[in-house]
Amino acid sequence: MKKIESWLECVRCSKNYSIDELRYTCECGGVLDVRRDLSKVDGQELKKLWDSRWGMKRGIESSGVWRYRELILDAPDEKIVTRQEGNTRLYHAGKAAQYAGLKNFYLKHEGENPTGSFKDRGMTCGTTAAMMFNAKSVACASTGNTSASMASYAACCGVKSIIFIPAGKIAYGKLAQALAYGGITLQIDGNFDDAMTLVQEVCEKLGIYLLNSINPFRIEGQKAIGFEIVQQLDWEVPDWIVVPGGNLGNNSAISKGLMELHELGIINKIPRIAVIQAEGANPLYRMWKNKTPYEAVKNPETIATAIKIGNPVSWEKALRGIEWSNGVVDDVTEQEIMDAKAWVDAAGIGAEPASCCSVAGAKKLVEAGIIKPDEKVVGILTGNVLKDPDAVIGYHQNTLTNMGIVGTFANKPKQIKPTVEDVRKAIS
Repeated sequence: MKKIESWLECVRCSKNYSIDELRYTCECGGVLDVRRDLSKVDGQELKKLWDSRWGMKRGIESSGVWRYRELILDAPDEKIVTRQEGNTRLYHAGKAAQYAGLKNFYLKHEGENPTGSFKDRGMTCGTTAAMMFNAKSVACASTGNTSASMASYAACCGVKSIIFIPAGKIAYGKLAQALAYGGITLQIDGNFDDAMTLVQEVCEKLGIYLLNSINPFRIEGQKAIGFEIVQQLDWEVPDWIVVPGGNLGNNSAISKGLMELHELGIINKIPRIAVIQAEGANPLYRMWKNKTPYEAVKNPETIATAIKIGNPVSWEKALRGIEWSNGVVDDVTEQEIMDAKAWVDAAGIGAEPASCCSVAGAKKLVEAGIIKPDEKVVGILTGNVLKDPDAVIGYHQNTLTNMGIVGTFANKPKQIKPTVEDVRKAIS
């Protein structure tokens, strides 16, 4: 297939830049998109090519991101950094479907990526871009998953990784990964938004390549979640895709990818996108509900650490995708998040707290009559159940009451004597 012309374009003012120019934002301060001229691309030919790559056992295109490389990033093979990310399963939600009140509810489990979260899809693309720009060091601000992913991919391609995290406000399962993969981890006084401000200044002044989702190439890799969903459904489009909303890169990416598929005629239906935020970190929801200008949430708080972000950099991209898809934004309480998590976990699927905003949000939208019980819905699970084991244990031992969370569906461990009779009583 011929090379597709691409460029960077500002979401806010539409100013264009060369795809080879190293920049993260426009001169006006707006975030940048990778845009492509798809006018000469045969969508059906592209679809056949992607289907031919499905199930490849090795090589770059065995990745669930680089399978779609024509719409990801024009990169030479020797620059591509991949861990065969993607290829995550699409489960029927089982007990979680009953809980949400849906017959056709599926969960796309991005926690099955190499480092246990959807961030690997963006990071394979981001680190590949870093290689193309000949970067020697990469950096990010993180609440956990981004740092784990960046440290892993940086180790794979031999560059230094520098991580800025909020002191004391990161799940230990994620911090452990960043340390294990060799990331230089800097804990700062302040929250994620403070870390994000600092890392942008550091990258600019010290010549370090920035790998947060403000990086336009990260979003390109994350688009593959949407591509893979519709391919797994034999190119039939679900009625809804429900996504947790933190830094808002995920839903921005999914909607952007679906726009491209729709433009190419690969899909002829537009799924509605629902973005679900935690009640304590919900700037997009407040803007949406109140029809007011965007305003950051100061000092965001939620047990769902992966989305504890008060000033998401991708809110403009997110809003564009929601409006394009006739979507909605909602928020859920801490109790709703953890109760939904109990049902996702009990279905044998499991996920970190932030992931379960998808299920909690779907349930809330069904009860409000916005999602119909017989519609086909795909919820995105963003991270593995072991990303935040303290939240799991706390819920099931009912020790989260100081956060206003009760173990409604707790599965408490039972203390017994080492006798057959005590075992019989315990399991009866």
